[in-house]
Amino acid sequence: MQLLKLTSSASKLLAAATTGRALIARTLASNPAPMERLLQVGQQRINIVEAGTGDRGVLLMPGALGSAWTDFKPQIEQLPALLPNHRIVAWDPPGYGKSRPPNKTFGLDFYEKDAEAAAQLMEAIGLKRFSVLGWSDGGITGLVLAGTKPDVVEKLVIWGANAYITKPEAEIYEGIRDVSKWSARMREPMEKVYGKEGFPQIWSAWVDGMLNLYRKRDGDICKGVLANIRAPTFIVHGAKDPMIVPEHVPYLKEAVKSTELVHVFPDGKHNIHLKYAEEFNKLAIMFSRVHSGFCSPHSMFRISSGGNAASLFSGNISHDLLLHC
Repeated sequence: MQLLKLTSSASKLLAAATTGRALIARTLASNPAPMERLLQVGQQRINIVEAGTGDRGVLLMPGALGSAWTDFKPQIEQLPALLPNHRIVAWDPPGYGKSRPPNKTFGLDFYEKDAEAAAQLMEAIGLKRFSVLGWSDGGITGLVLAGTKPDVVEKLVIWGANAYITKPEAEIYEGIRDVSKWSARMREPMEKVYGKEGFPQIWSAWVDGMLNLYRKRDGDICKGVLANIRAPTFIVHGAKDPMIVPEHVPYLKEAVKSTELVHVFPDGKHNIHLKYAEEFNKLAIMFSRVHSGFCSPHSMFRISSGGNAASLFSGNISHDLLLHC
């Protein structure tokens, strides 16, 4: 696994501080408020939230039953200031959130259908190539999209995602079917979207869909397309994620040949982009900037191989370094 260390001197960071903070302030002031709208894409009306301006795109892909606002509020609010030349697009996948009716059906190909819908959506708003930040189910859809349409995805950042389902994970899905056993903190946001009666029904349908993949496809979700992915890929992982077994991280790193970075949050669980939003956003944007020509990886970082380090970055990452690169 690669280990990435910051090598900029303290004096360089101090010199960049004033410029970096001023740039953030100017960008926040100049960016319009996020705009939410419904678009007709094929047979489906899809709800999206757009923030920021520019000719490059980033698609935020939420987890199971997730929507733009339930799953990506910190990213919608923060990323436009960190990527001032990008349009940040968060969607409610077909059948989720405000992209209803109808509710999603969970056939064996529902990830493939979402990947196709995502590509059609982004083309419809003028972004034929774009980067993907995908969480959980959205990370799986991102893998499918990058593997089936490699010319479409510029960069890929995934976390909480898996390309196959293990027996322990199938047992986890069945174990969380009954949402009445969830904490109010976890349950109530989904009840606000789907209703107190509707949420248990669509969640149980998702569980059935995952168990069908486990039983009818031997757990294989998208292993066959991973070798086709060409987009530079960043895998982020919460070491205490209760939803996926740890073996998925080394598997994806090996199977996705374009994987360049892996970062582990030692105390992170499944929702690391929400729990550690500021640090997560900086990591994702730093990766994006290196591969967009904004930063020189040789001047920013020293990359060394070997060892079993869990984390790419040691210490805090400042806005000043991020914007100065």
